[in-house]
This record gives sequence, C-alpha cells and structure tokens, in this order.
Amino acid sequence: MKRHASLIPLSHDHQHGLALAVMIDRRLRPDEELARKVAAMWEGELRDHFAIEERDVFPLASGERELVERLVGEHRELERLVGEIAAAEDPRAKLEEFGKLLSTHIRSEERRLFEAMQAALSEEEMVELGRKIGDAYDPQACDLT
Repeated sequence: MKRHASLIPLSHDHQHGLALAVMIDRRLRPDEELARKVAAMWEGELRDHFAIEERDVFPLASGERELVERLVGEHRELERLVGEIAAAEDPRAKLEEFGKLLSTHIRSEERRLFEAMQAALSEEEMVELGRKIGDAYDPQACDLT
C-alpha cells in the first residue's frame, strides 16, 4: 500500500535508520565511527521521532495494542543501547544488537503499524495526524556519509 502523506516524514526517518542498520550489519565503517553515528542519529532524529510516534501516532492505533506495546518497549531498548554503545570500550556487540533491533523495529512500524492505521483511519483522521506530525516535526536529516 502506498504510504499516506501524513506518515511520510516518519518514513523518511525510517529510511535513515535502515541505512544506519545496513552500515552496522555490513561493517561499512569502523566501530568507533559507527558508535558516533548512532549517537548523532539519537540526538538528531531518533529521540524526537520516538516522542512523536508515542504521543501522536500510537494512540490512534487502537486495533494494534499488542504491537504498540512491543514498539514502545523497543523504543526503550534502543534508547538503552544508545547509552551502552556510548559507554562501551568495544561497542561491536552492542552495535550489532542495536542495528538488528532498529531494522526489525522499523520494518514492523512500516509493514504492520502504518499499513493497519492507513486501512483503519479515515482520511480526515490521517490528515489531522499529518498536521500534528508536521507541527511537531523539525526534519533534521542525519548525515550518514
């Protein structure tokens, strides 16, 4: 299903997150550089992204309570891993854990949550959601180069 315009800013963030997960999985950068990229993405994108989802998106997914609870738990786990990566002398294992969880988390939101919401919510509800996201959203693309 085509992504509704109201969710596109979040989907763009998801693309950045998946790019980082691929970098981690394929070891496209040294571990120390990847750890810095994780911290930069947390500060520049993920923290606000999670807040927008939890405040504006998740409450509208009334038919997906179990999924939403799992996604919120994954937000907390990803947040914890960011701190552990920053504190680790050798961040490799935590980077791998972070990359795998971030990838599966994003895919669940895109493939399950967003699809279910687009099917269940009216056009008016989606437009209102888009307004809330737009009002709260300060798009700061995380530079992954």
